[in-house]
Amino acid sequence: MTKFRLAVIAAAFLLLIGLAAVNWYNSLHPRANGVVSQVDPNGRQIGGAFQLVDQDGKPVDDSLLKGKWTAVFFGYTYCPDVCPLTLQSLARTKAAMGDKADRLQIVFITVDPERDTPANLKAYLASGGFPKGVIGLTGTREQVEKAEKAYGTVASKVGEGDTYTYNHTSLVYLMNPQGQFSGPLMRDLTPEQSAKQIEDAMRGR
Repeated sequence: MTKFRLAVIAAAFLLLIGLAAVNWYNSLHPRANGVVSQVDPNGRQIGGAFQLVDQDGKPVDDSLLKGKWTAVFFGYTYCPDVCPLTLQSLARTKAAMGDKADRLQIVFITVDPERDTPANLKAYLASGGFPKGVIGLTGTREQVEKAEKAYGTVASKVGEGDTYTYNHTSLVYLMNPQGQFSGPLMRDLTPEQSAKQIEDAMRGR
């Protein structure tokens, strides 16, 4: 086989990979007549009903998402890196949004309800560097797993005893004021890029 033919095959292969990536991205948030799809690449709806309690012990459900844009993030207070870094990034994102920041609320749902009691969530979210006004949610193991399933979040426990950790989905879900999935906020975006994505979504772009 000639070098030319090998180059053509390699180029075609890279093109197919690129098209697959584009299709995956578009499947997360394709727009049709200004409406954003609520399904992930596997055809599952993202978002749905949940019943949890906030950091003040108050029962809440998915109606919490109605009326405001919401960044929903799953994590846990004992998380050593991804969770605090994501919350800090969301704080910078809100700062970059200027006077539009009050249109966005942040909801942090624990994947570790055994340790993340309302009181622990409240103390954690009051830490310096985190966004002000974050709504922390916890509940029974069954309630939390129902919320995870609704969002397609995966969380697996690693280790035993008091020092266990979780491997979990680190995606931030941007939900519109109707409580519908608008699109993902990827970890590799800068706060300024995330702010622009949110503001574009608010304008219906």
